[in-house]
Amino acid sequence: MTSDENMTSPGPSDKKLKTSPIDELIGVMARLRDPVNGCPWDIDQNFDTIAPFTLEEAYEVLDAIERRDMEDLKDELGDLLLQVVYHSQMASELGEFDFDDVANASAKKMVLRHPHVFKNKFIASASEQTDAWEDQKALERNLSSQPGANSTLGGIAKSLPALLRAYKLQKRAARVNFDWPTVEGALDKLKEEIEELEVEISSTNKSKNREAVIEEIADVIFSAANVARKMDIDPEAALRKGNKKFEKRFQYVEEMLFIDGKKPKDATLKEMEYYWEEAKKLT
Repeated sequence: MTSDENMTSPGPSDKKLKTSPIDELIGVMARLRDPVNGCPWDIDQNFDTIAPFTLEEAYEVLDAIERRDMEDLKDELGDLLLQVVYHSQMASELGEFDFDDVANASAKKMVLRHPHVFKNKFIASASEQTDAWEDQKALERNLSSQPGANSTLGGIAKSLPALLRAYKLQKRAARVNFDWPTVEGALDKLKEEIEELEVEISSTNKSKNREAVIEEIADVIFSAANVARKMDIDPEAALRKGNKKFEKRFQYVEEMLFIDGKKPKDATLKEMEYYWEEAKKLT
């Protein structure tokens, strides 16, 4: 008997079924959440405790995109995907839905919102598609049982960053013509709100005036976001650029002070302003 004859062909039970990467990830999460053999930390989590990590991972994806770091983007997208799998696993344990339900719902939603692709409906331009997209979302809101869902402003997540939510609220209101005809009107409103803020700040009874100042600051920020919207600028993205510019300039100030043998806390405001003006010329 040859060696080949001694070898037996593997039967169906001996073959490892090749799983897709997403199935493998789902399996990993199920194992982590196993109440007997899982990870104590993962078992102990719930939707509320995981939510901050979900938000953090979404921002880390955004950071990688802005840095154009494709390797990091791949990693961060994986981390964000893990969050979707995590929430789906917890929901599955409650008998609510699983990852497949999430993926199927998303696919159906995309088909409904793209009739020009899947139902032969003609749409001539990207702007026309945007209008059709918003119309479909409005229809979905009207069919929703969520409180306030059928409002023009319904469906805008309350947990969004405040500046981004302001932008979305304004865009939604503008769709029903609650909007300034021109950017000049929005800019005049911003100036008006700044003047009202100045009045509140100059009030003699500042201790009792704090809430009024907060309200006016909110109006100023909201109005500034509206000016950005009228200029077709995302205020959240604009502010991120502003933050990055401030960070770069302040770090230059720190570097110059270090050369002088000083730390910022030991320098005078005049010294820091000098290097700040230098930084402005360089950035």
